[in-house]
Amino acid sequence: MNQDSKITVSVLMAVYNTPFSLVKRAIKSVLNQNFQDFELLVLDDGSDLKLSMSLLKYCQKYQNKISYIRMQNCGQSKAINRGVHFSRGKYITIIDADDEYKANHLSTCIGEMEESDLISSLTETIVNQEADYFVPDKSDLQKNIHVDDCILFATLFGKKEVFKNIGFKNMYSADSHFYEQAAAKYAVKKLKKRTYIYYRNIPTSITAKIKEERITLF
Repeated sequence: MNQDSKITVSVLMAVYNTPFSLVKRAIKSVLNQNFQDFELLVLDDGSDLKLSMSLLKYCQKYQNKISYIRMQNCGQSKAINRGVHFSRGKYITIIDADDEYKANHLSTCIGEMEESDLISSLTETIVNQEADYFVPDKSDLQKNIHVDDCILFATLFGKKEVFKNIGFKNMYSADSHFYEQAAAKYAVKKLKKRTYIYYRNIPTSITAKIKEERITLF
């Protein structure tokens, strides 16, 4: 990619040992967008060498759209913050390595940015059981709240300056904390649209692991 050229959207995806089949699914969903003025930064957060080699080889097929960046493991929040540094887009957004975009996700988000600096949205949530719709409440970890009542990391879409000026903390509910900090300085909005496919039925997902870790604390 020409690092001096400007594009509209930078999509950031942090990967840490996510099954390769799921990562490919996520990447394909970005490549298949009906809005094509984007770059995808695959941020390999210190994955095992076998996965890293597979990722690098796969990303090389799409060098006009994808940049592969490997780093020492530092966690999703720090990986995304580093990705912002390398991004060239006017807008920044995120996709989790085990999720998908619907084909109109980016175009839908861009259409909402005329009066906003940062948006979030609802998701089409895929679950195995009713309990999967619920996650620990950041204000009281012994209580659960519905995912529709949360700010979800990968549904965030906003101007690059918001991501540069605030950044994500290495903490539980880093997405909500980021959104709250942004709301104090910028125009924010949560959409009721569901163009992001959120898989809550994957036991190895980041959110599932966090939920399990929080449950064991009590």
